[in-house]
Amino acid sequence: MKLITEELKERFKEVGDQSNSKNPLIVVKLFDPAGSATWYVTEYDAERRVAFGFVTGLYMDEWGSFSIDELQAIERPYGLTIERDIYFEEQRYFDVFKDQKRIAELAKIEKDKSQQKEVNKNQEQIDALEQE
Repeated sequence: MKLITEELKERFKEVGDQSNSKNPLIVVKLFDPAGSATWYVTEYDAERRVAFGFVTGLYMDEWGSFSIDELQAIERPYGLTIERDIYFEEQRYFDVFKDQKRIAELAKIEKDKSQQKEVNKNQEQIDALEQE
C-alpha cells in the first residue's frame, strides 16, 4: 500500500505548516497491523519524503519526524507491512487525544497559578519598598 498518495501530497500542501499550532490537524493515520505502533501525520515534506507527527505505541509516545520510505520498507510477520488507515478522517490532535487536552489544560492552570504567585510576590516587594 502506498502510504502517501498524490491526493494526500496535495492535501498536505493545502494544510501547510502546523508547527505553531497547539492543536494541529492530523491528516493521515498509519499503523503497524502486527504491533502497537501508530503514526498520526500532521505534516509531510514531499521532496525529502519525511513526515512529521505524533507517534504512539513504541518506547514512548512523542512528536517527531519519520521517513516514509523507511516505514514502507518495514516487513512484518506473514507479509504484513505498515498500513494507512483508509477509514481515518482528518481530526484535530485534541479530538483524537482527549486525555492530552486535559493534561495541557491542567498544565496551563498550574503555569497561570505559578505566574500569579510571582506577580503577587513582586507586588509585595514593591509595596514593602514603597512603605520604607
